[in-house]
Amino acid sequence: MTLDQIKTFIVLAKTGNFNRTAEALNVTQSTVSARLKMLEQALGHALLIREHSGCRLTAAGHQFLSHAANIQMFWQKSLQTVTLRPEFRGVLTVGAQVSFWDSLVIDWMAWMRDQSPDIALDIQADYSPAQMSKLSDGLMDIGIMYQPRHTTGLTIEKLLDDELVLVSTKMREVSSGWVEDFVFVDWGDVYLDAHAAAFPEMETAAITVGLGTQGLQYILKFGGSGYFPIRVVRELIDEKKLFRLDAAPLLKRPAYLVYQNDPIDAAAVETAIDGLRKIARAL
Repeated sequence: MTLDQIKTFIVLAKTGNFNRTAEALNVTQSTVSARLKMLEQALGHALLIREHSGCRLTAAGHQFLSHAANIQMFWQKSLQTVTLRPEFRGVLTVGAQVSFWDSLVIDWMAWMRDQSPDIALDIQADYSPAQMSKLSDGLMDIGIMYQPRHTTGLTIEKLLDDELVLVSTKMREVSSGWVEDFVFVDWGDVYLDAHAAAFPEMETAAITVGLGTQGLQYILKFGGSGYFPIRVVRELIDEKKLFRLDAAPLLKRPAYLVYQNDPIDAAAVETAIDGLRKIARAL
């Protein structure tokens, strides 16, 4: 089993097509077929089924896909460590959901460069399930997320209560069933329950998005309203680009730190966590 074979399998699983995989990897189709055949022989199971329109994963292929991705990530993490410049003593891999980047992660990165200039940072944007998987597999040192899952070997610590406020591009009245120009952002289960309790009569919004930045960009460009973290929209409110509708209830969404119980570089992890706590308190 080789890394080329694993990479080829991952791309095949994504494209579902041998020709497109060959183009993506800049190799011949026969090379793609040969790599897949050798990988299947090494594992003792067929991973893909060829069809007229392309190919699809077998049951074994589905099971192996997540392992293949982890093997590739382990290799990349090993390369990071081995190829570190002399001024760095280690690499800290930190995951965070996108909504934390502007007002938490960026400030923390600058804080870490000041406090621990000998630690290289690998920052990844990802959702809670993917972060939990990487943390469990040792591919990530710290995760910042909304929906952690209790897992052996990992510590879960509440970082902050993200306060979400209703903002609009113009001042307006708010009622329990109001949905005018409302862009619904799916901030997760806790938020969904709180929103349903706050607006029991609200009908389905015309636009629902799964990423806060999408909703905010839409509102700023075309007008409308929505719930967003106050730390994200504070400056826009100060600049009168958005108006906070004070009649609407404040909704809270807890955010958590997740990290290894026994990290390889305990000092670096503790420094990083200390910085995240300080910046979260400031927010």
